[in-house]
Amino acid sequence: MSEANTKNIPADKLVRVTFQPEGKTVEFEYGTMPYDHHGKPMSFLDVAENFGIFLDHACGGSCACTTCHIWVKEGAPGISEAEDDELDRLDMAADQQLNSRLGCQAVITGPGNYVVEIPKWNRNYTSEGKPLDMAVQK
Repeated sequence: MSEANTKNIPADKLVRVTFQPEGKTVEFEYGTMPYDHHGKPMSFLDVAENFGIFLDHACGGSCACTTCHIWVKEGAPGISEAEDDELDRLDMAADQQLNSRLGCQAVITGPGNYVVEIPKWNRNYTSEGKPLDMAVQK
């Protein structure tokens, strides 16, 4: 969204999500983002897909893998509680932390500021046809 669009969002309806380590921040009015059919509606995966931010999701966002594993750095009280399916799947995630969630299952439940980190080892930029950030060496 452009800056002009976000200035018209009432403060009590503003959702701001920052994806680290890229430092990409997106803003939108709570309840207005279209569902892009990636994970649960209003999940971090859904937000990423709506705004062109790459968050790997090998299973298509159906809670069948851990490629969308994220760490919630800020805003945890405004995110849905993890359900049993997600907790069972997270047990298989590398470097699980207390703030670990699956991006396809962690749903934003209200306006606020959210910061999530995509673990370095989980940023598979070559999957789903995404280009590498660095030049390929032969």
